[in-house]
Amino acid sequence: MTAITLKHTKAKAGGAKINTRPGPMQWRFFLVVGIIVLVFLILALRTAFIQVIAPDALIEQGDSRTLRTRNTPAYRGLITDRNGVELAVSVPVRAIWADPKIIHEQNGLNQTRRWLALAEVLGQDVDELVGKVGNPQRRFVYLQRQVSPAMADYVDKLEIPGVYLRKESRRYYPTGEVAAQLIGITNVDDKGIEGLERLYDDWLTGSPGSRKIRRDAKGRQVEVLETKDGEAAGNLTLTIDQRIQALAYREIKEAMLYYQASSASAIVIDVHSGDVLAMVNAPSFNPNDRSDISPRRMRNRVITDAFEPGSSLKPLAVLSALEFGAVKVGDIVDTSPGWMRLGGSLVKDFRNYGKLSLAEIIQHSSNMGTSKLALSVPKPFLLDTYYNMGLMSDTGINMPGESSGLFHERSRWSEFELATLSFGYGISVTTAQLARMYSTIASGGIKRPLNIVRDSGNQAYKPSAERVISEQNAQAIMAMMETVTQEDGSGVKARIPGYRVAGKTGTSRKAVAGGYGEEYVNIFAGIAPLNDPQLVTVVLINEPGGDLYHAGDTAAPVFSEIMGGALQLLNIAPDDRQVSATQVVERSTNGG
Repeated sequence: MTAITLKHTKAKAGGAKINTRPGPMQWRFFLVVGIIVLVFLILALRTAFIQVIAPDALIEQGDSRTLRTRNTPAYRGLITDRNGVELAVSVPVRAIWADPKIIHEQNGLNQTRRWLALAEVLGQDVDELVGKVGNPQRRFVYLQRQVSPAMADYVDKLEIPGVYLRKESRRYYPTGEVAAQLIGITNVDDKGIEGLERLYDDWLTGSPGSRKIRRDAKGRQVEVLETKDGEAAGNLTLTIDQRIQALAYREIKEAMLYYQASSASAIVIDVHSGDVLAMVNAPSFNPNDRSDISPRRMRNRVITDAFEPGSSLKPLAVLSALEFGAVKVGDIVDTSPGWMRLGGSLVKDFRNYGKLSLAEIIQHSSNMGTSKLALSVPKPFLLDTYYNMGLMSDTGINMPGESSGLFHERSRWSEFELATLSFGYGISVTTAQLARMYSTIASGGIKRPLNIVRDSGNQAYKPSAERVISEQNAQAIMAMMETVTQEDGSGVKARIPGYRVAGKTGTSRKAVAGGYGEEYVNIFAGIAPLNDPQLVTVVLINEPGGDLYHAGDTAAPVFSEIMGGALQLLNIAPDDRQVSATQVVERSTNGG
């Protein structure tokens, strides 16, 4: 048995050998499996690197393709008059801009006909337009700002690669040149640069809101990630009454042309509140078409230009003497012989008026009378009266460019200097300052700051007020100034049918180097209705060029038209019983 088994074993061992190496199929299988494992390993490592070690770069790339921030436009606030009439509004427009890099990458400059069409619609030279996008390194350049919707639609249809549109706003002024210097203007970036637009720029400017969204490959919004609310712009309500503003501007513009004056101005004040109802200047400009803009036209002369007021300041000399007690209302002043010498200088009247009452001194505009009254009170008291009436200080309007006037305070004053001060020389004031002085008289001696803007609640701002002269003397001065508009008065052309008017003319020569020239400033300042003073109006005609150069012939009739129209627009009842109702109706029918 053992021998047989051993034999069998040897026989088996001496037979064919068994092949234990893997075949070709097995090697391929292992190779494929190894490659797959390696690929997955690399992917796993790459995934780990991207998501754990350095994810920021790819997240940024992904967000740049899918995230967008949409800004909600914030339009500039409205400016309206006291009745809600819009004086300045913002309208949506478009800006045309270009990405020079995109234009060059997509060979946009080869589309010559489209660039010619674009240059034609923009009114630009095609070579200059192409030159703006000549640098392929730039990514943003404006081609034109604030274009109309129709023009924007046309540009959009041109489909020039790299040329785009963006939303913006443009300021529009419905009243045009009527209130241009008062309202001011904005620049191309909607920032206020003149007038109330500049003064209240922060208030009128809002901040835009924004939404961060995610969009898909087709540009559709799929998610709102973040919303940020903007700050709404504030609106501005003025004390101006646009009806009176338009009336005053029409009369001032016509007067400037008719009297061949270099400029003209007017202001209308509400006596009880100090509200400015109208502030106009000519020449003006159209803020919606700035081709004719110049510094001369943009200047708000009512508050910027100071002038020697001349005889329009004479009531203040009489008032000073009354306040000090040097004279009483019924006193007489002897102005004979119609002239006098003070320190070698001559003070004289047009003629010898003889003995004059205080009212007649104002009515005849006597230099002798006011000089004697001014010299009858101590110098400090006289100067304090001028200061107290607000002639050497801001009016309260606080607008850009406002002048405080010119007054040279001296340690020593000669009698002649005090005399010239009494009839409006040696001091320069603005139209607004003069109006404030007359408003103080009209309100019974209470001085109030002038006001041009109402508060955000549309309630009239109540400025601080102080009494600076007695009510009795204020009433007396108004009664004296009424004689100016009556027979033999220098301001008879300022009369308004149906209303009692108190006022004063002022015709002053303009100062030049070394003395006074041949140019005049004509002023009429007045109050109405006298029974219950409501309005003060001051009219200034600067350098009339025709044969008429006295204020009674130029400024007085313009005052009559402006004040008369304002009284009717405000439905202020007539107070002159000596004028028939027929005359009042006639004036109203003829347009006031």
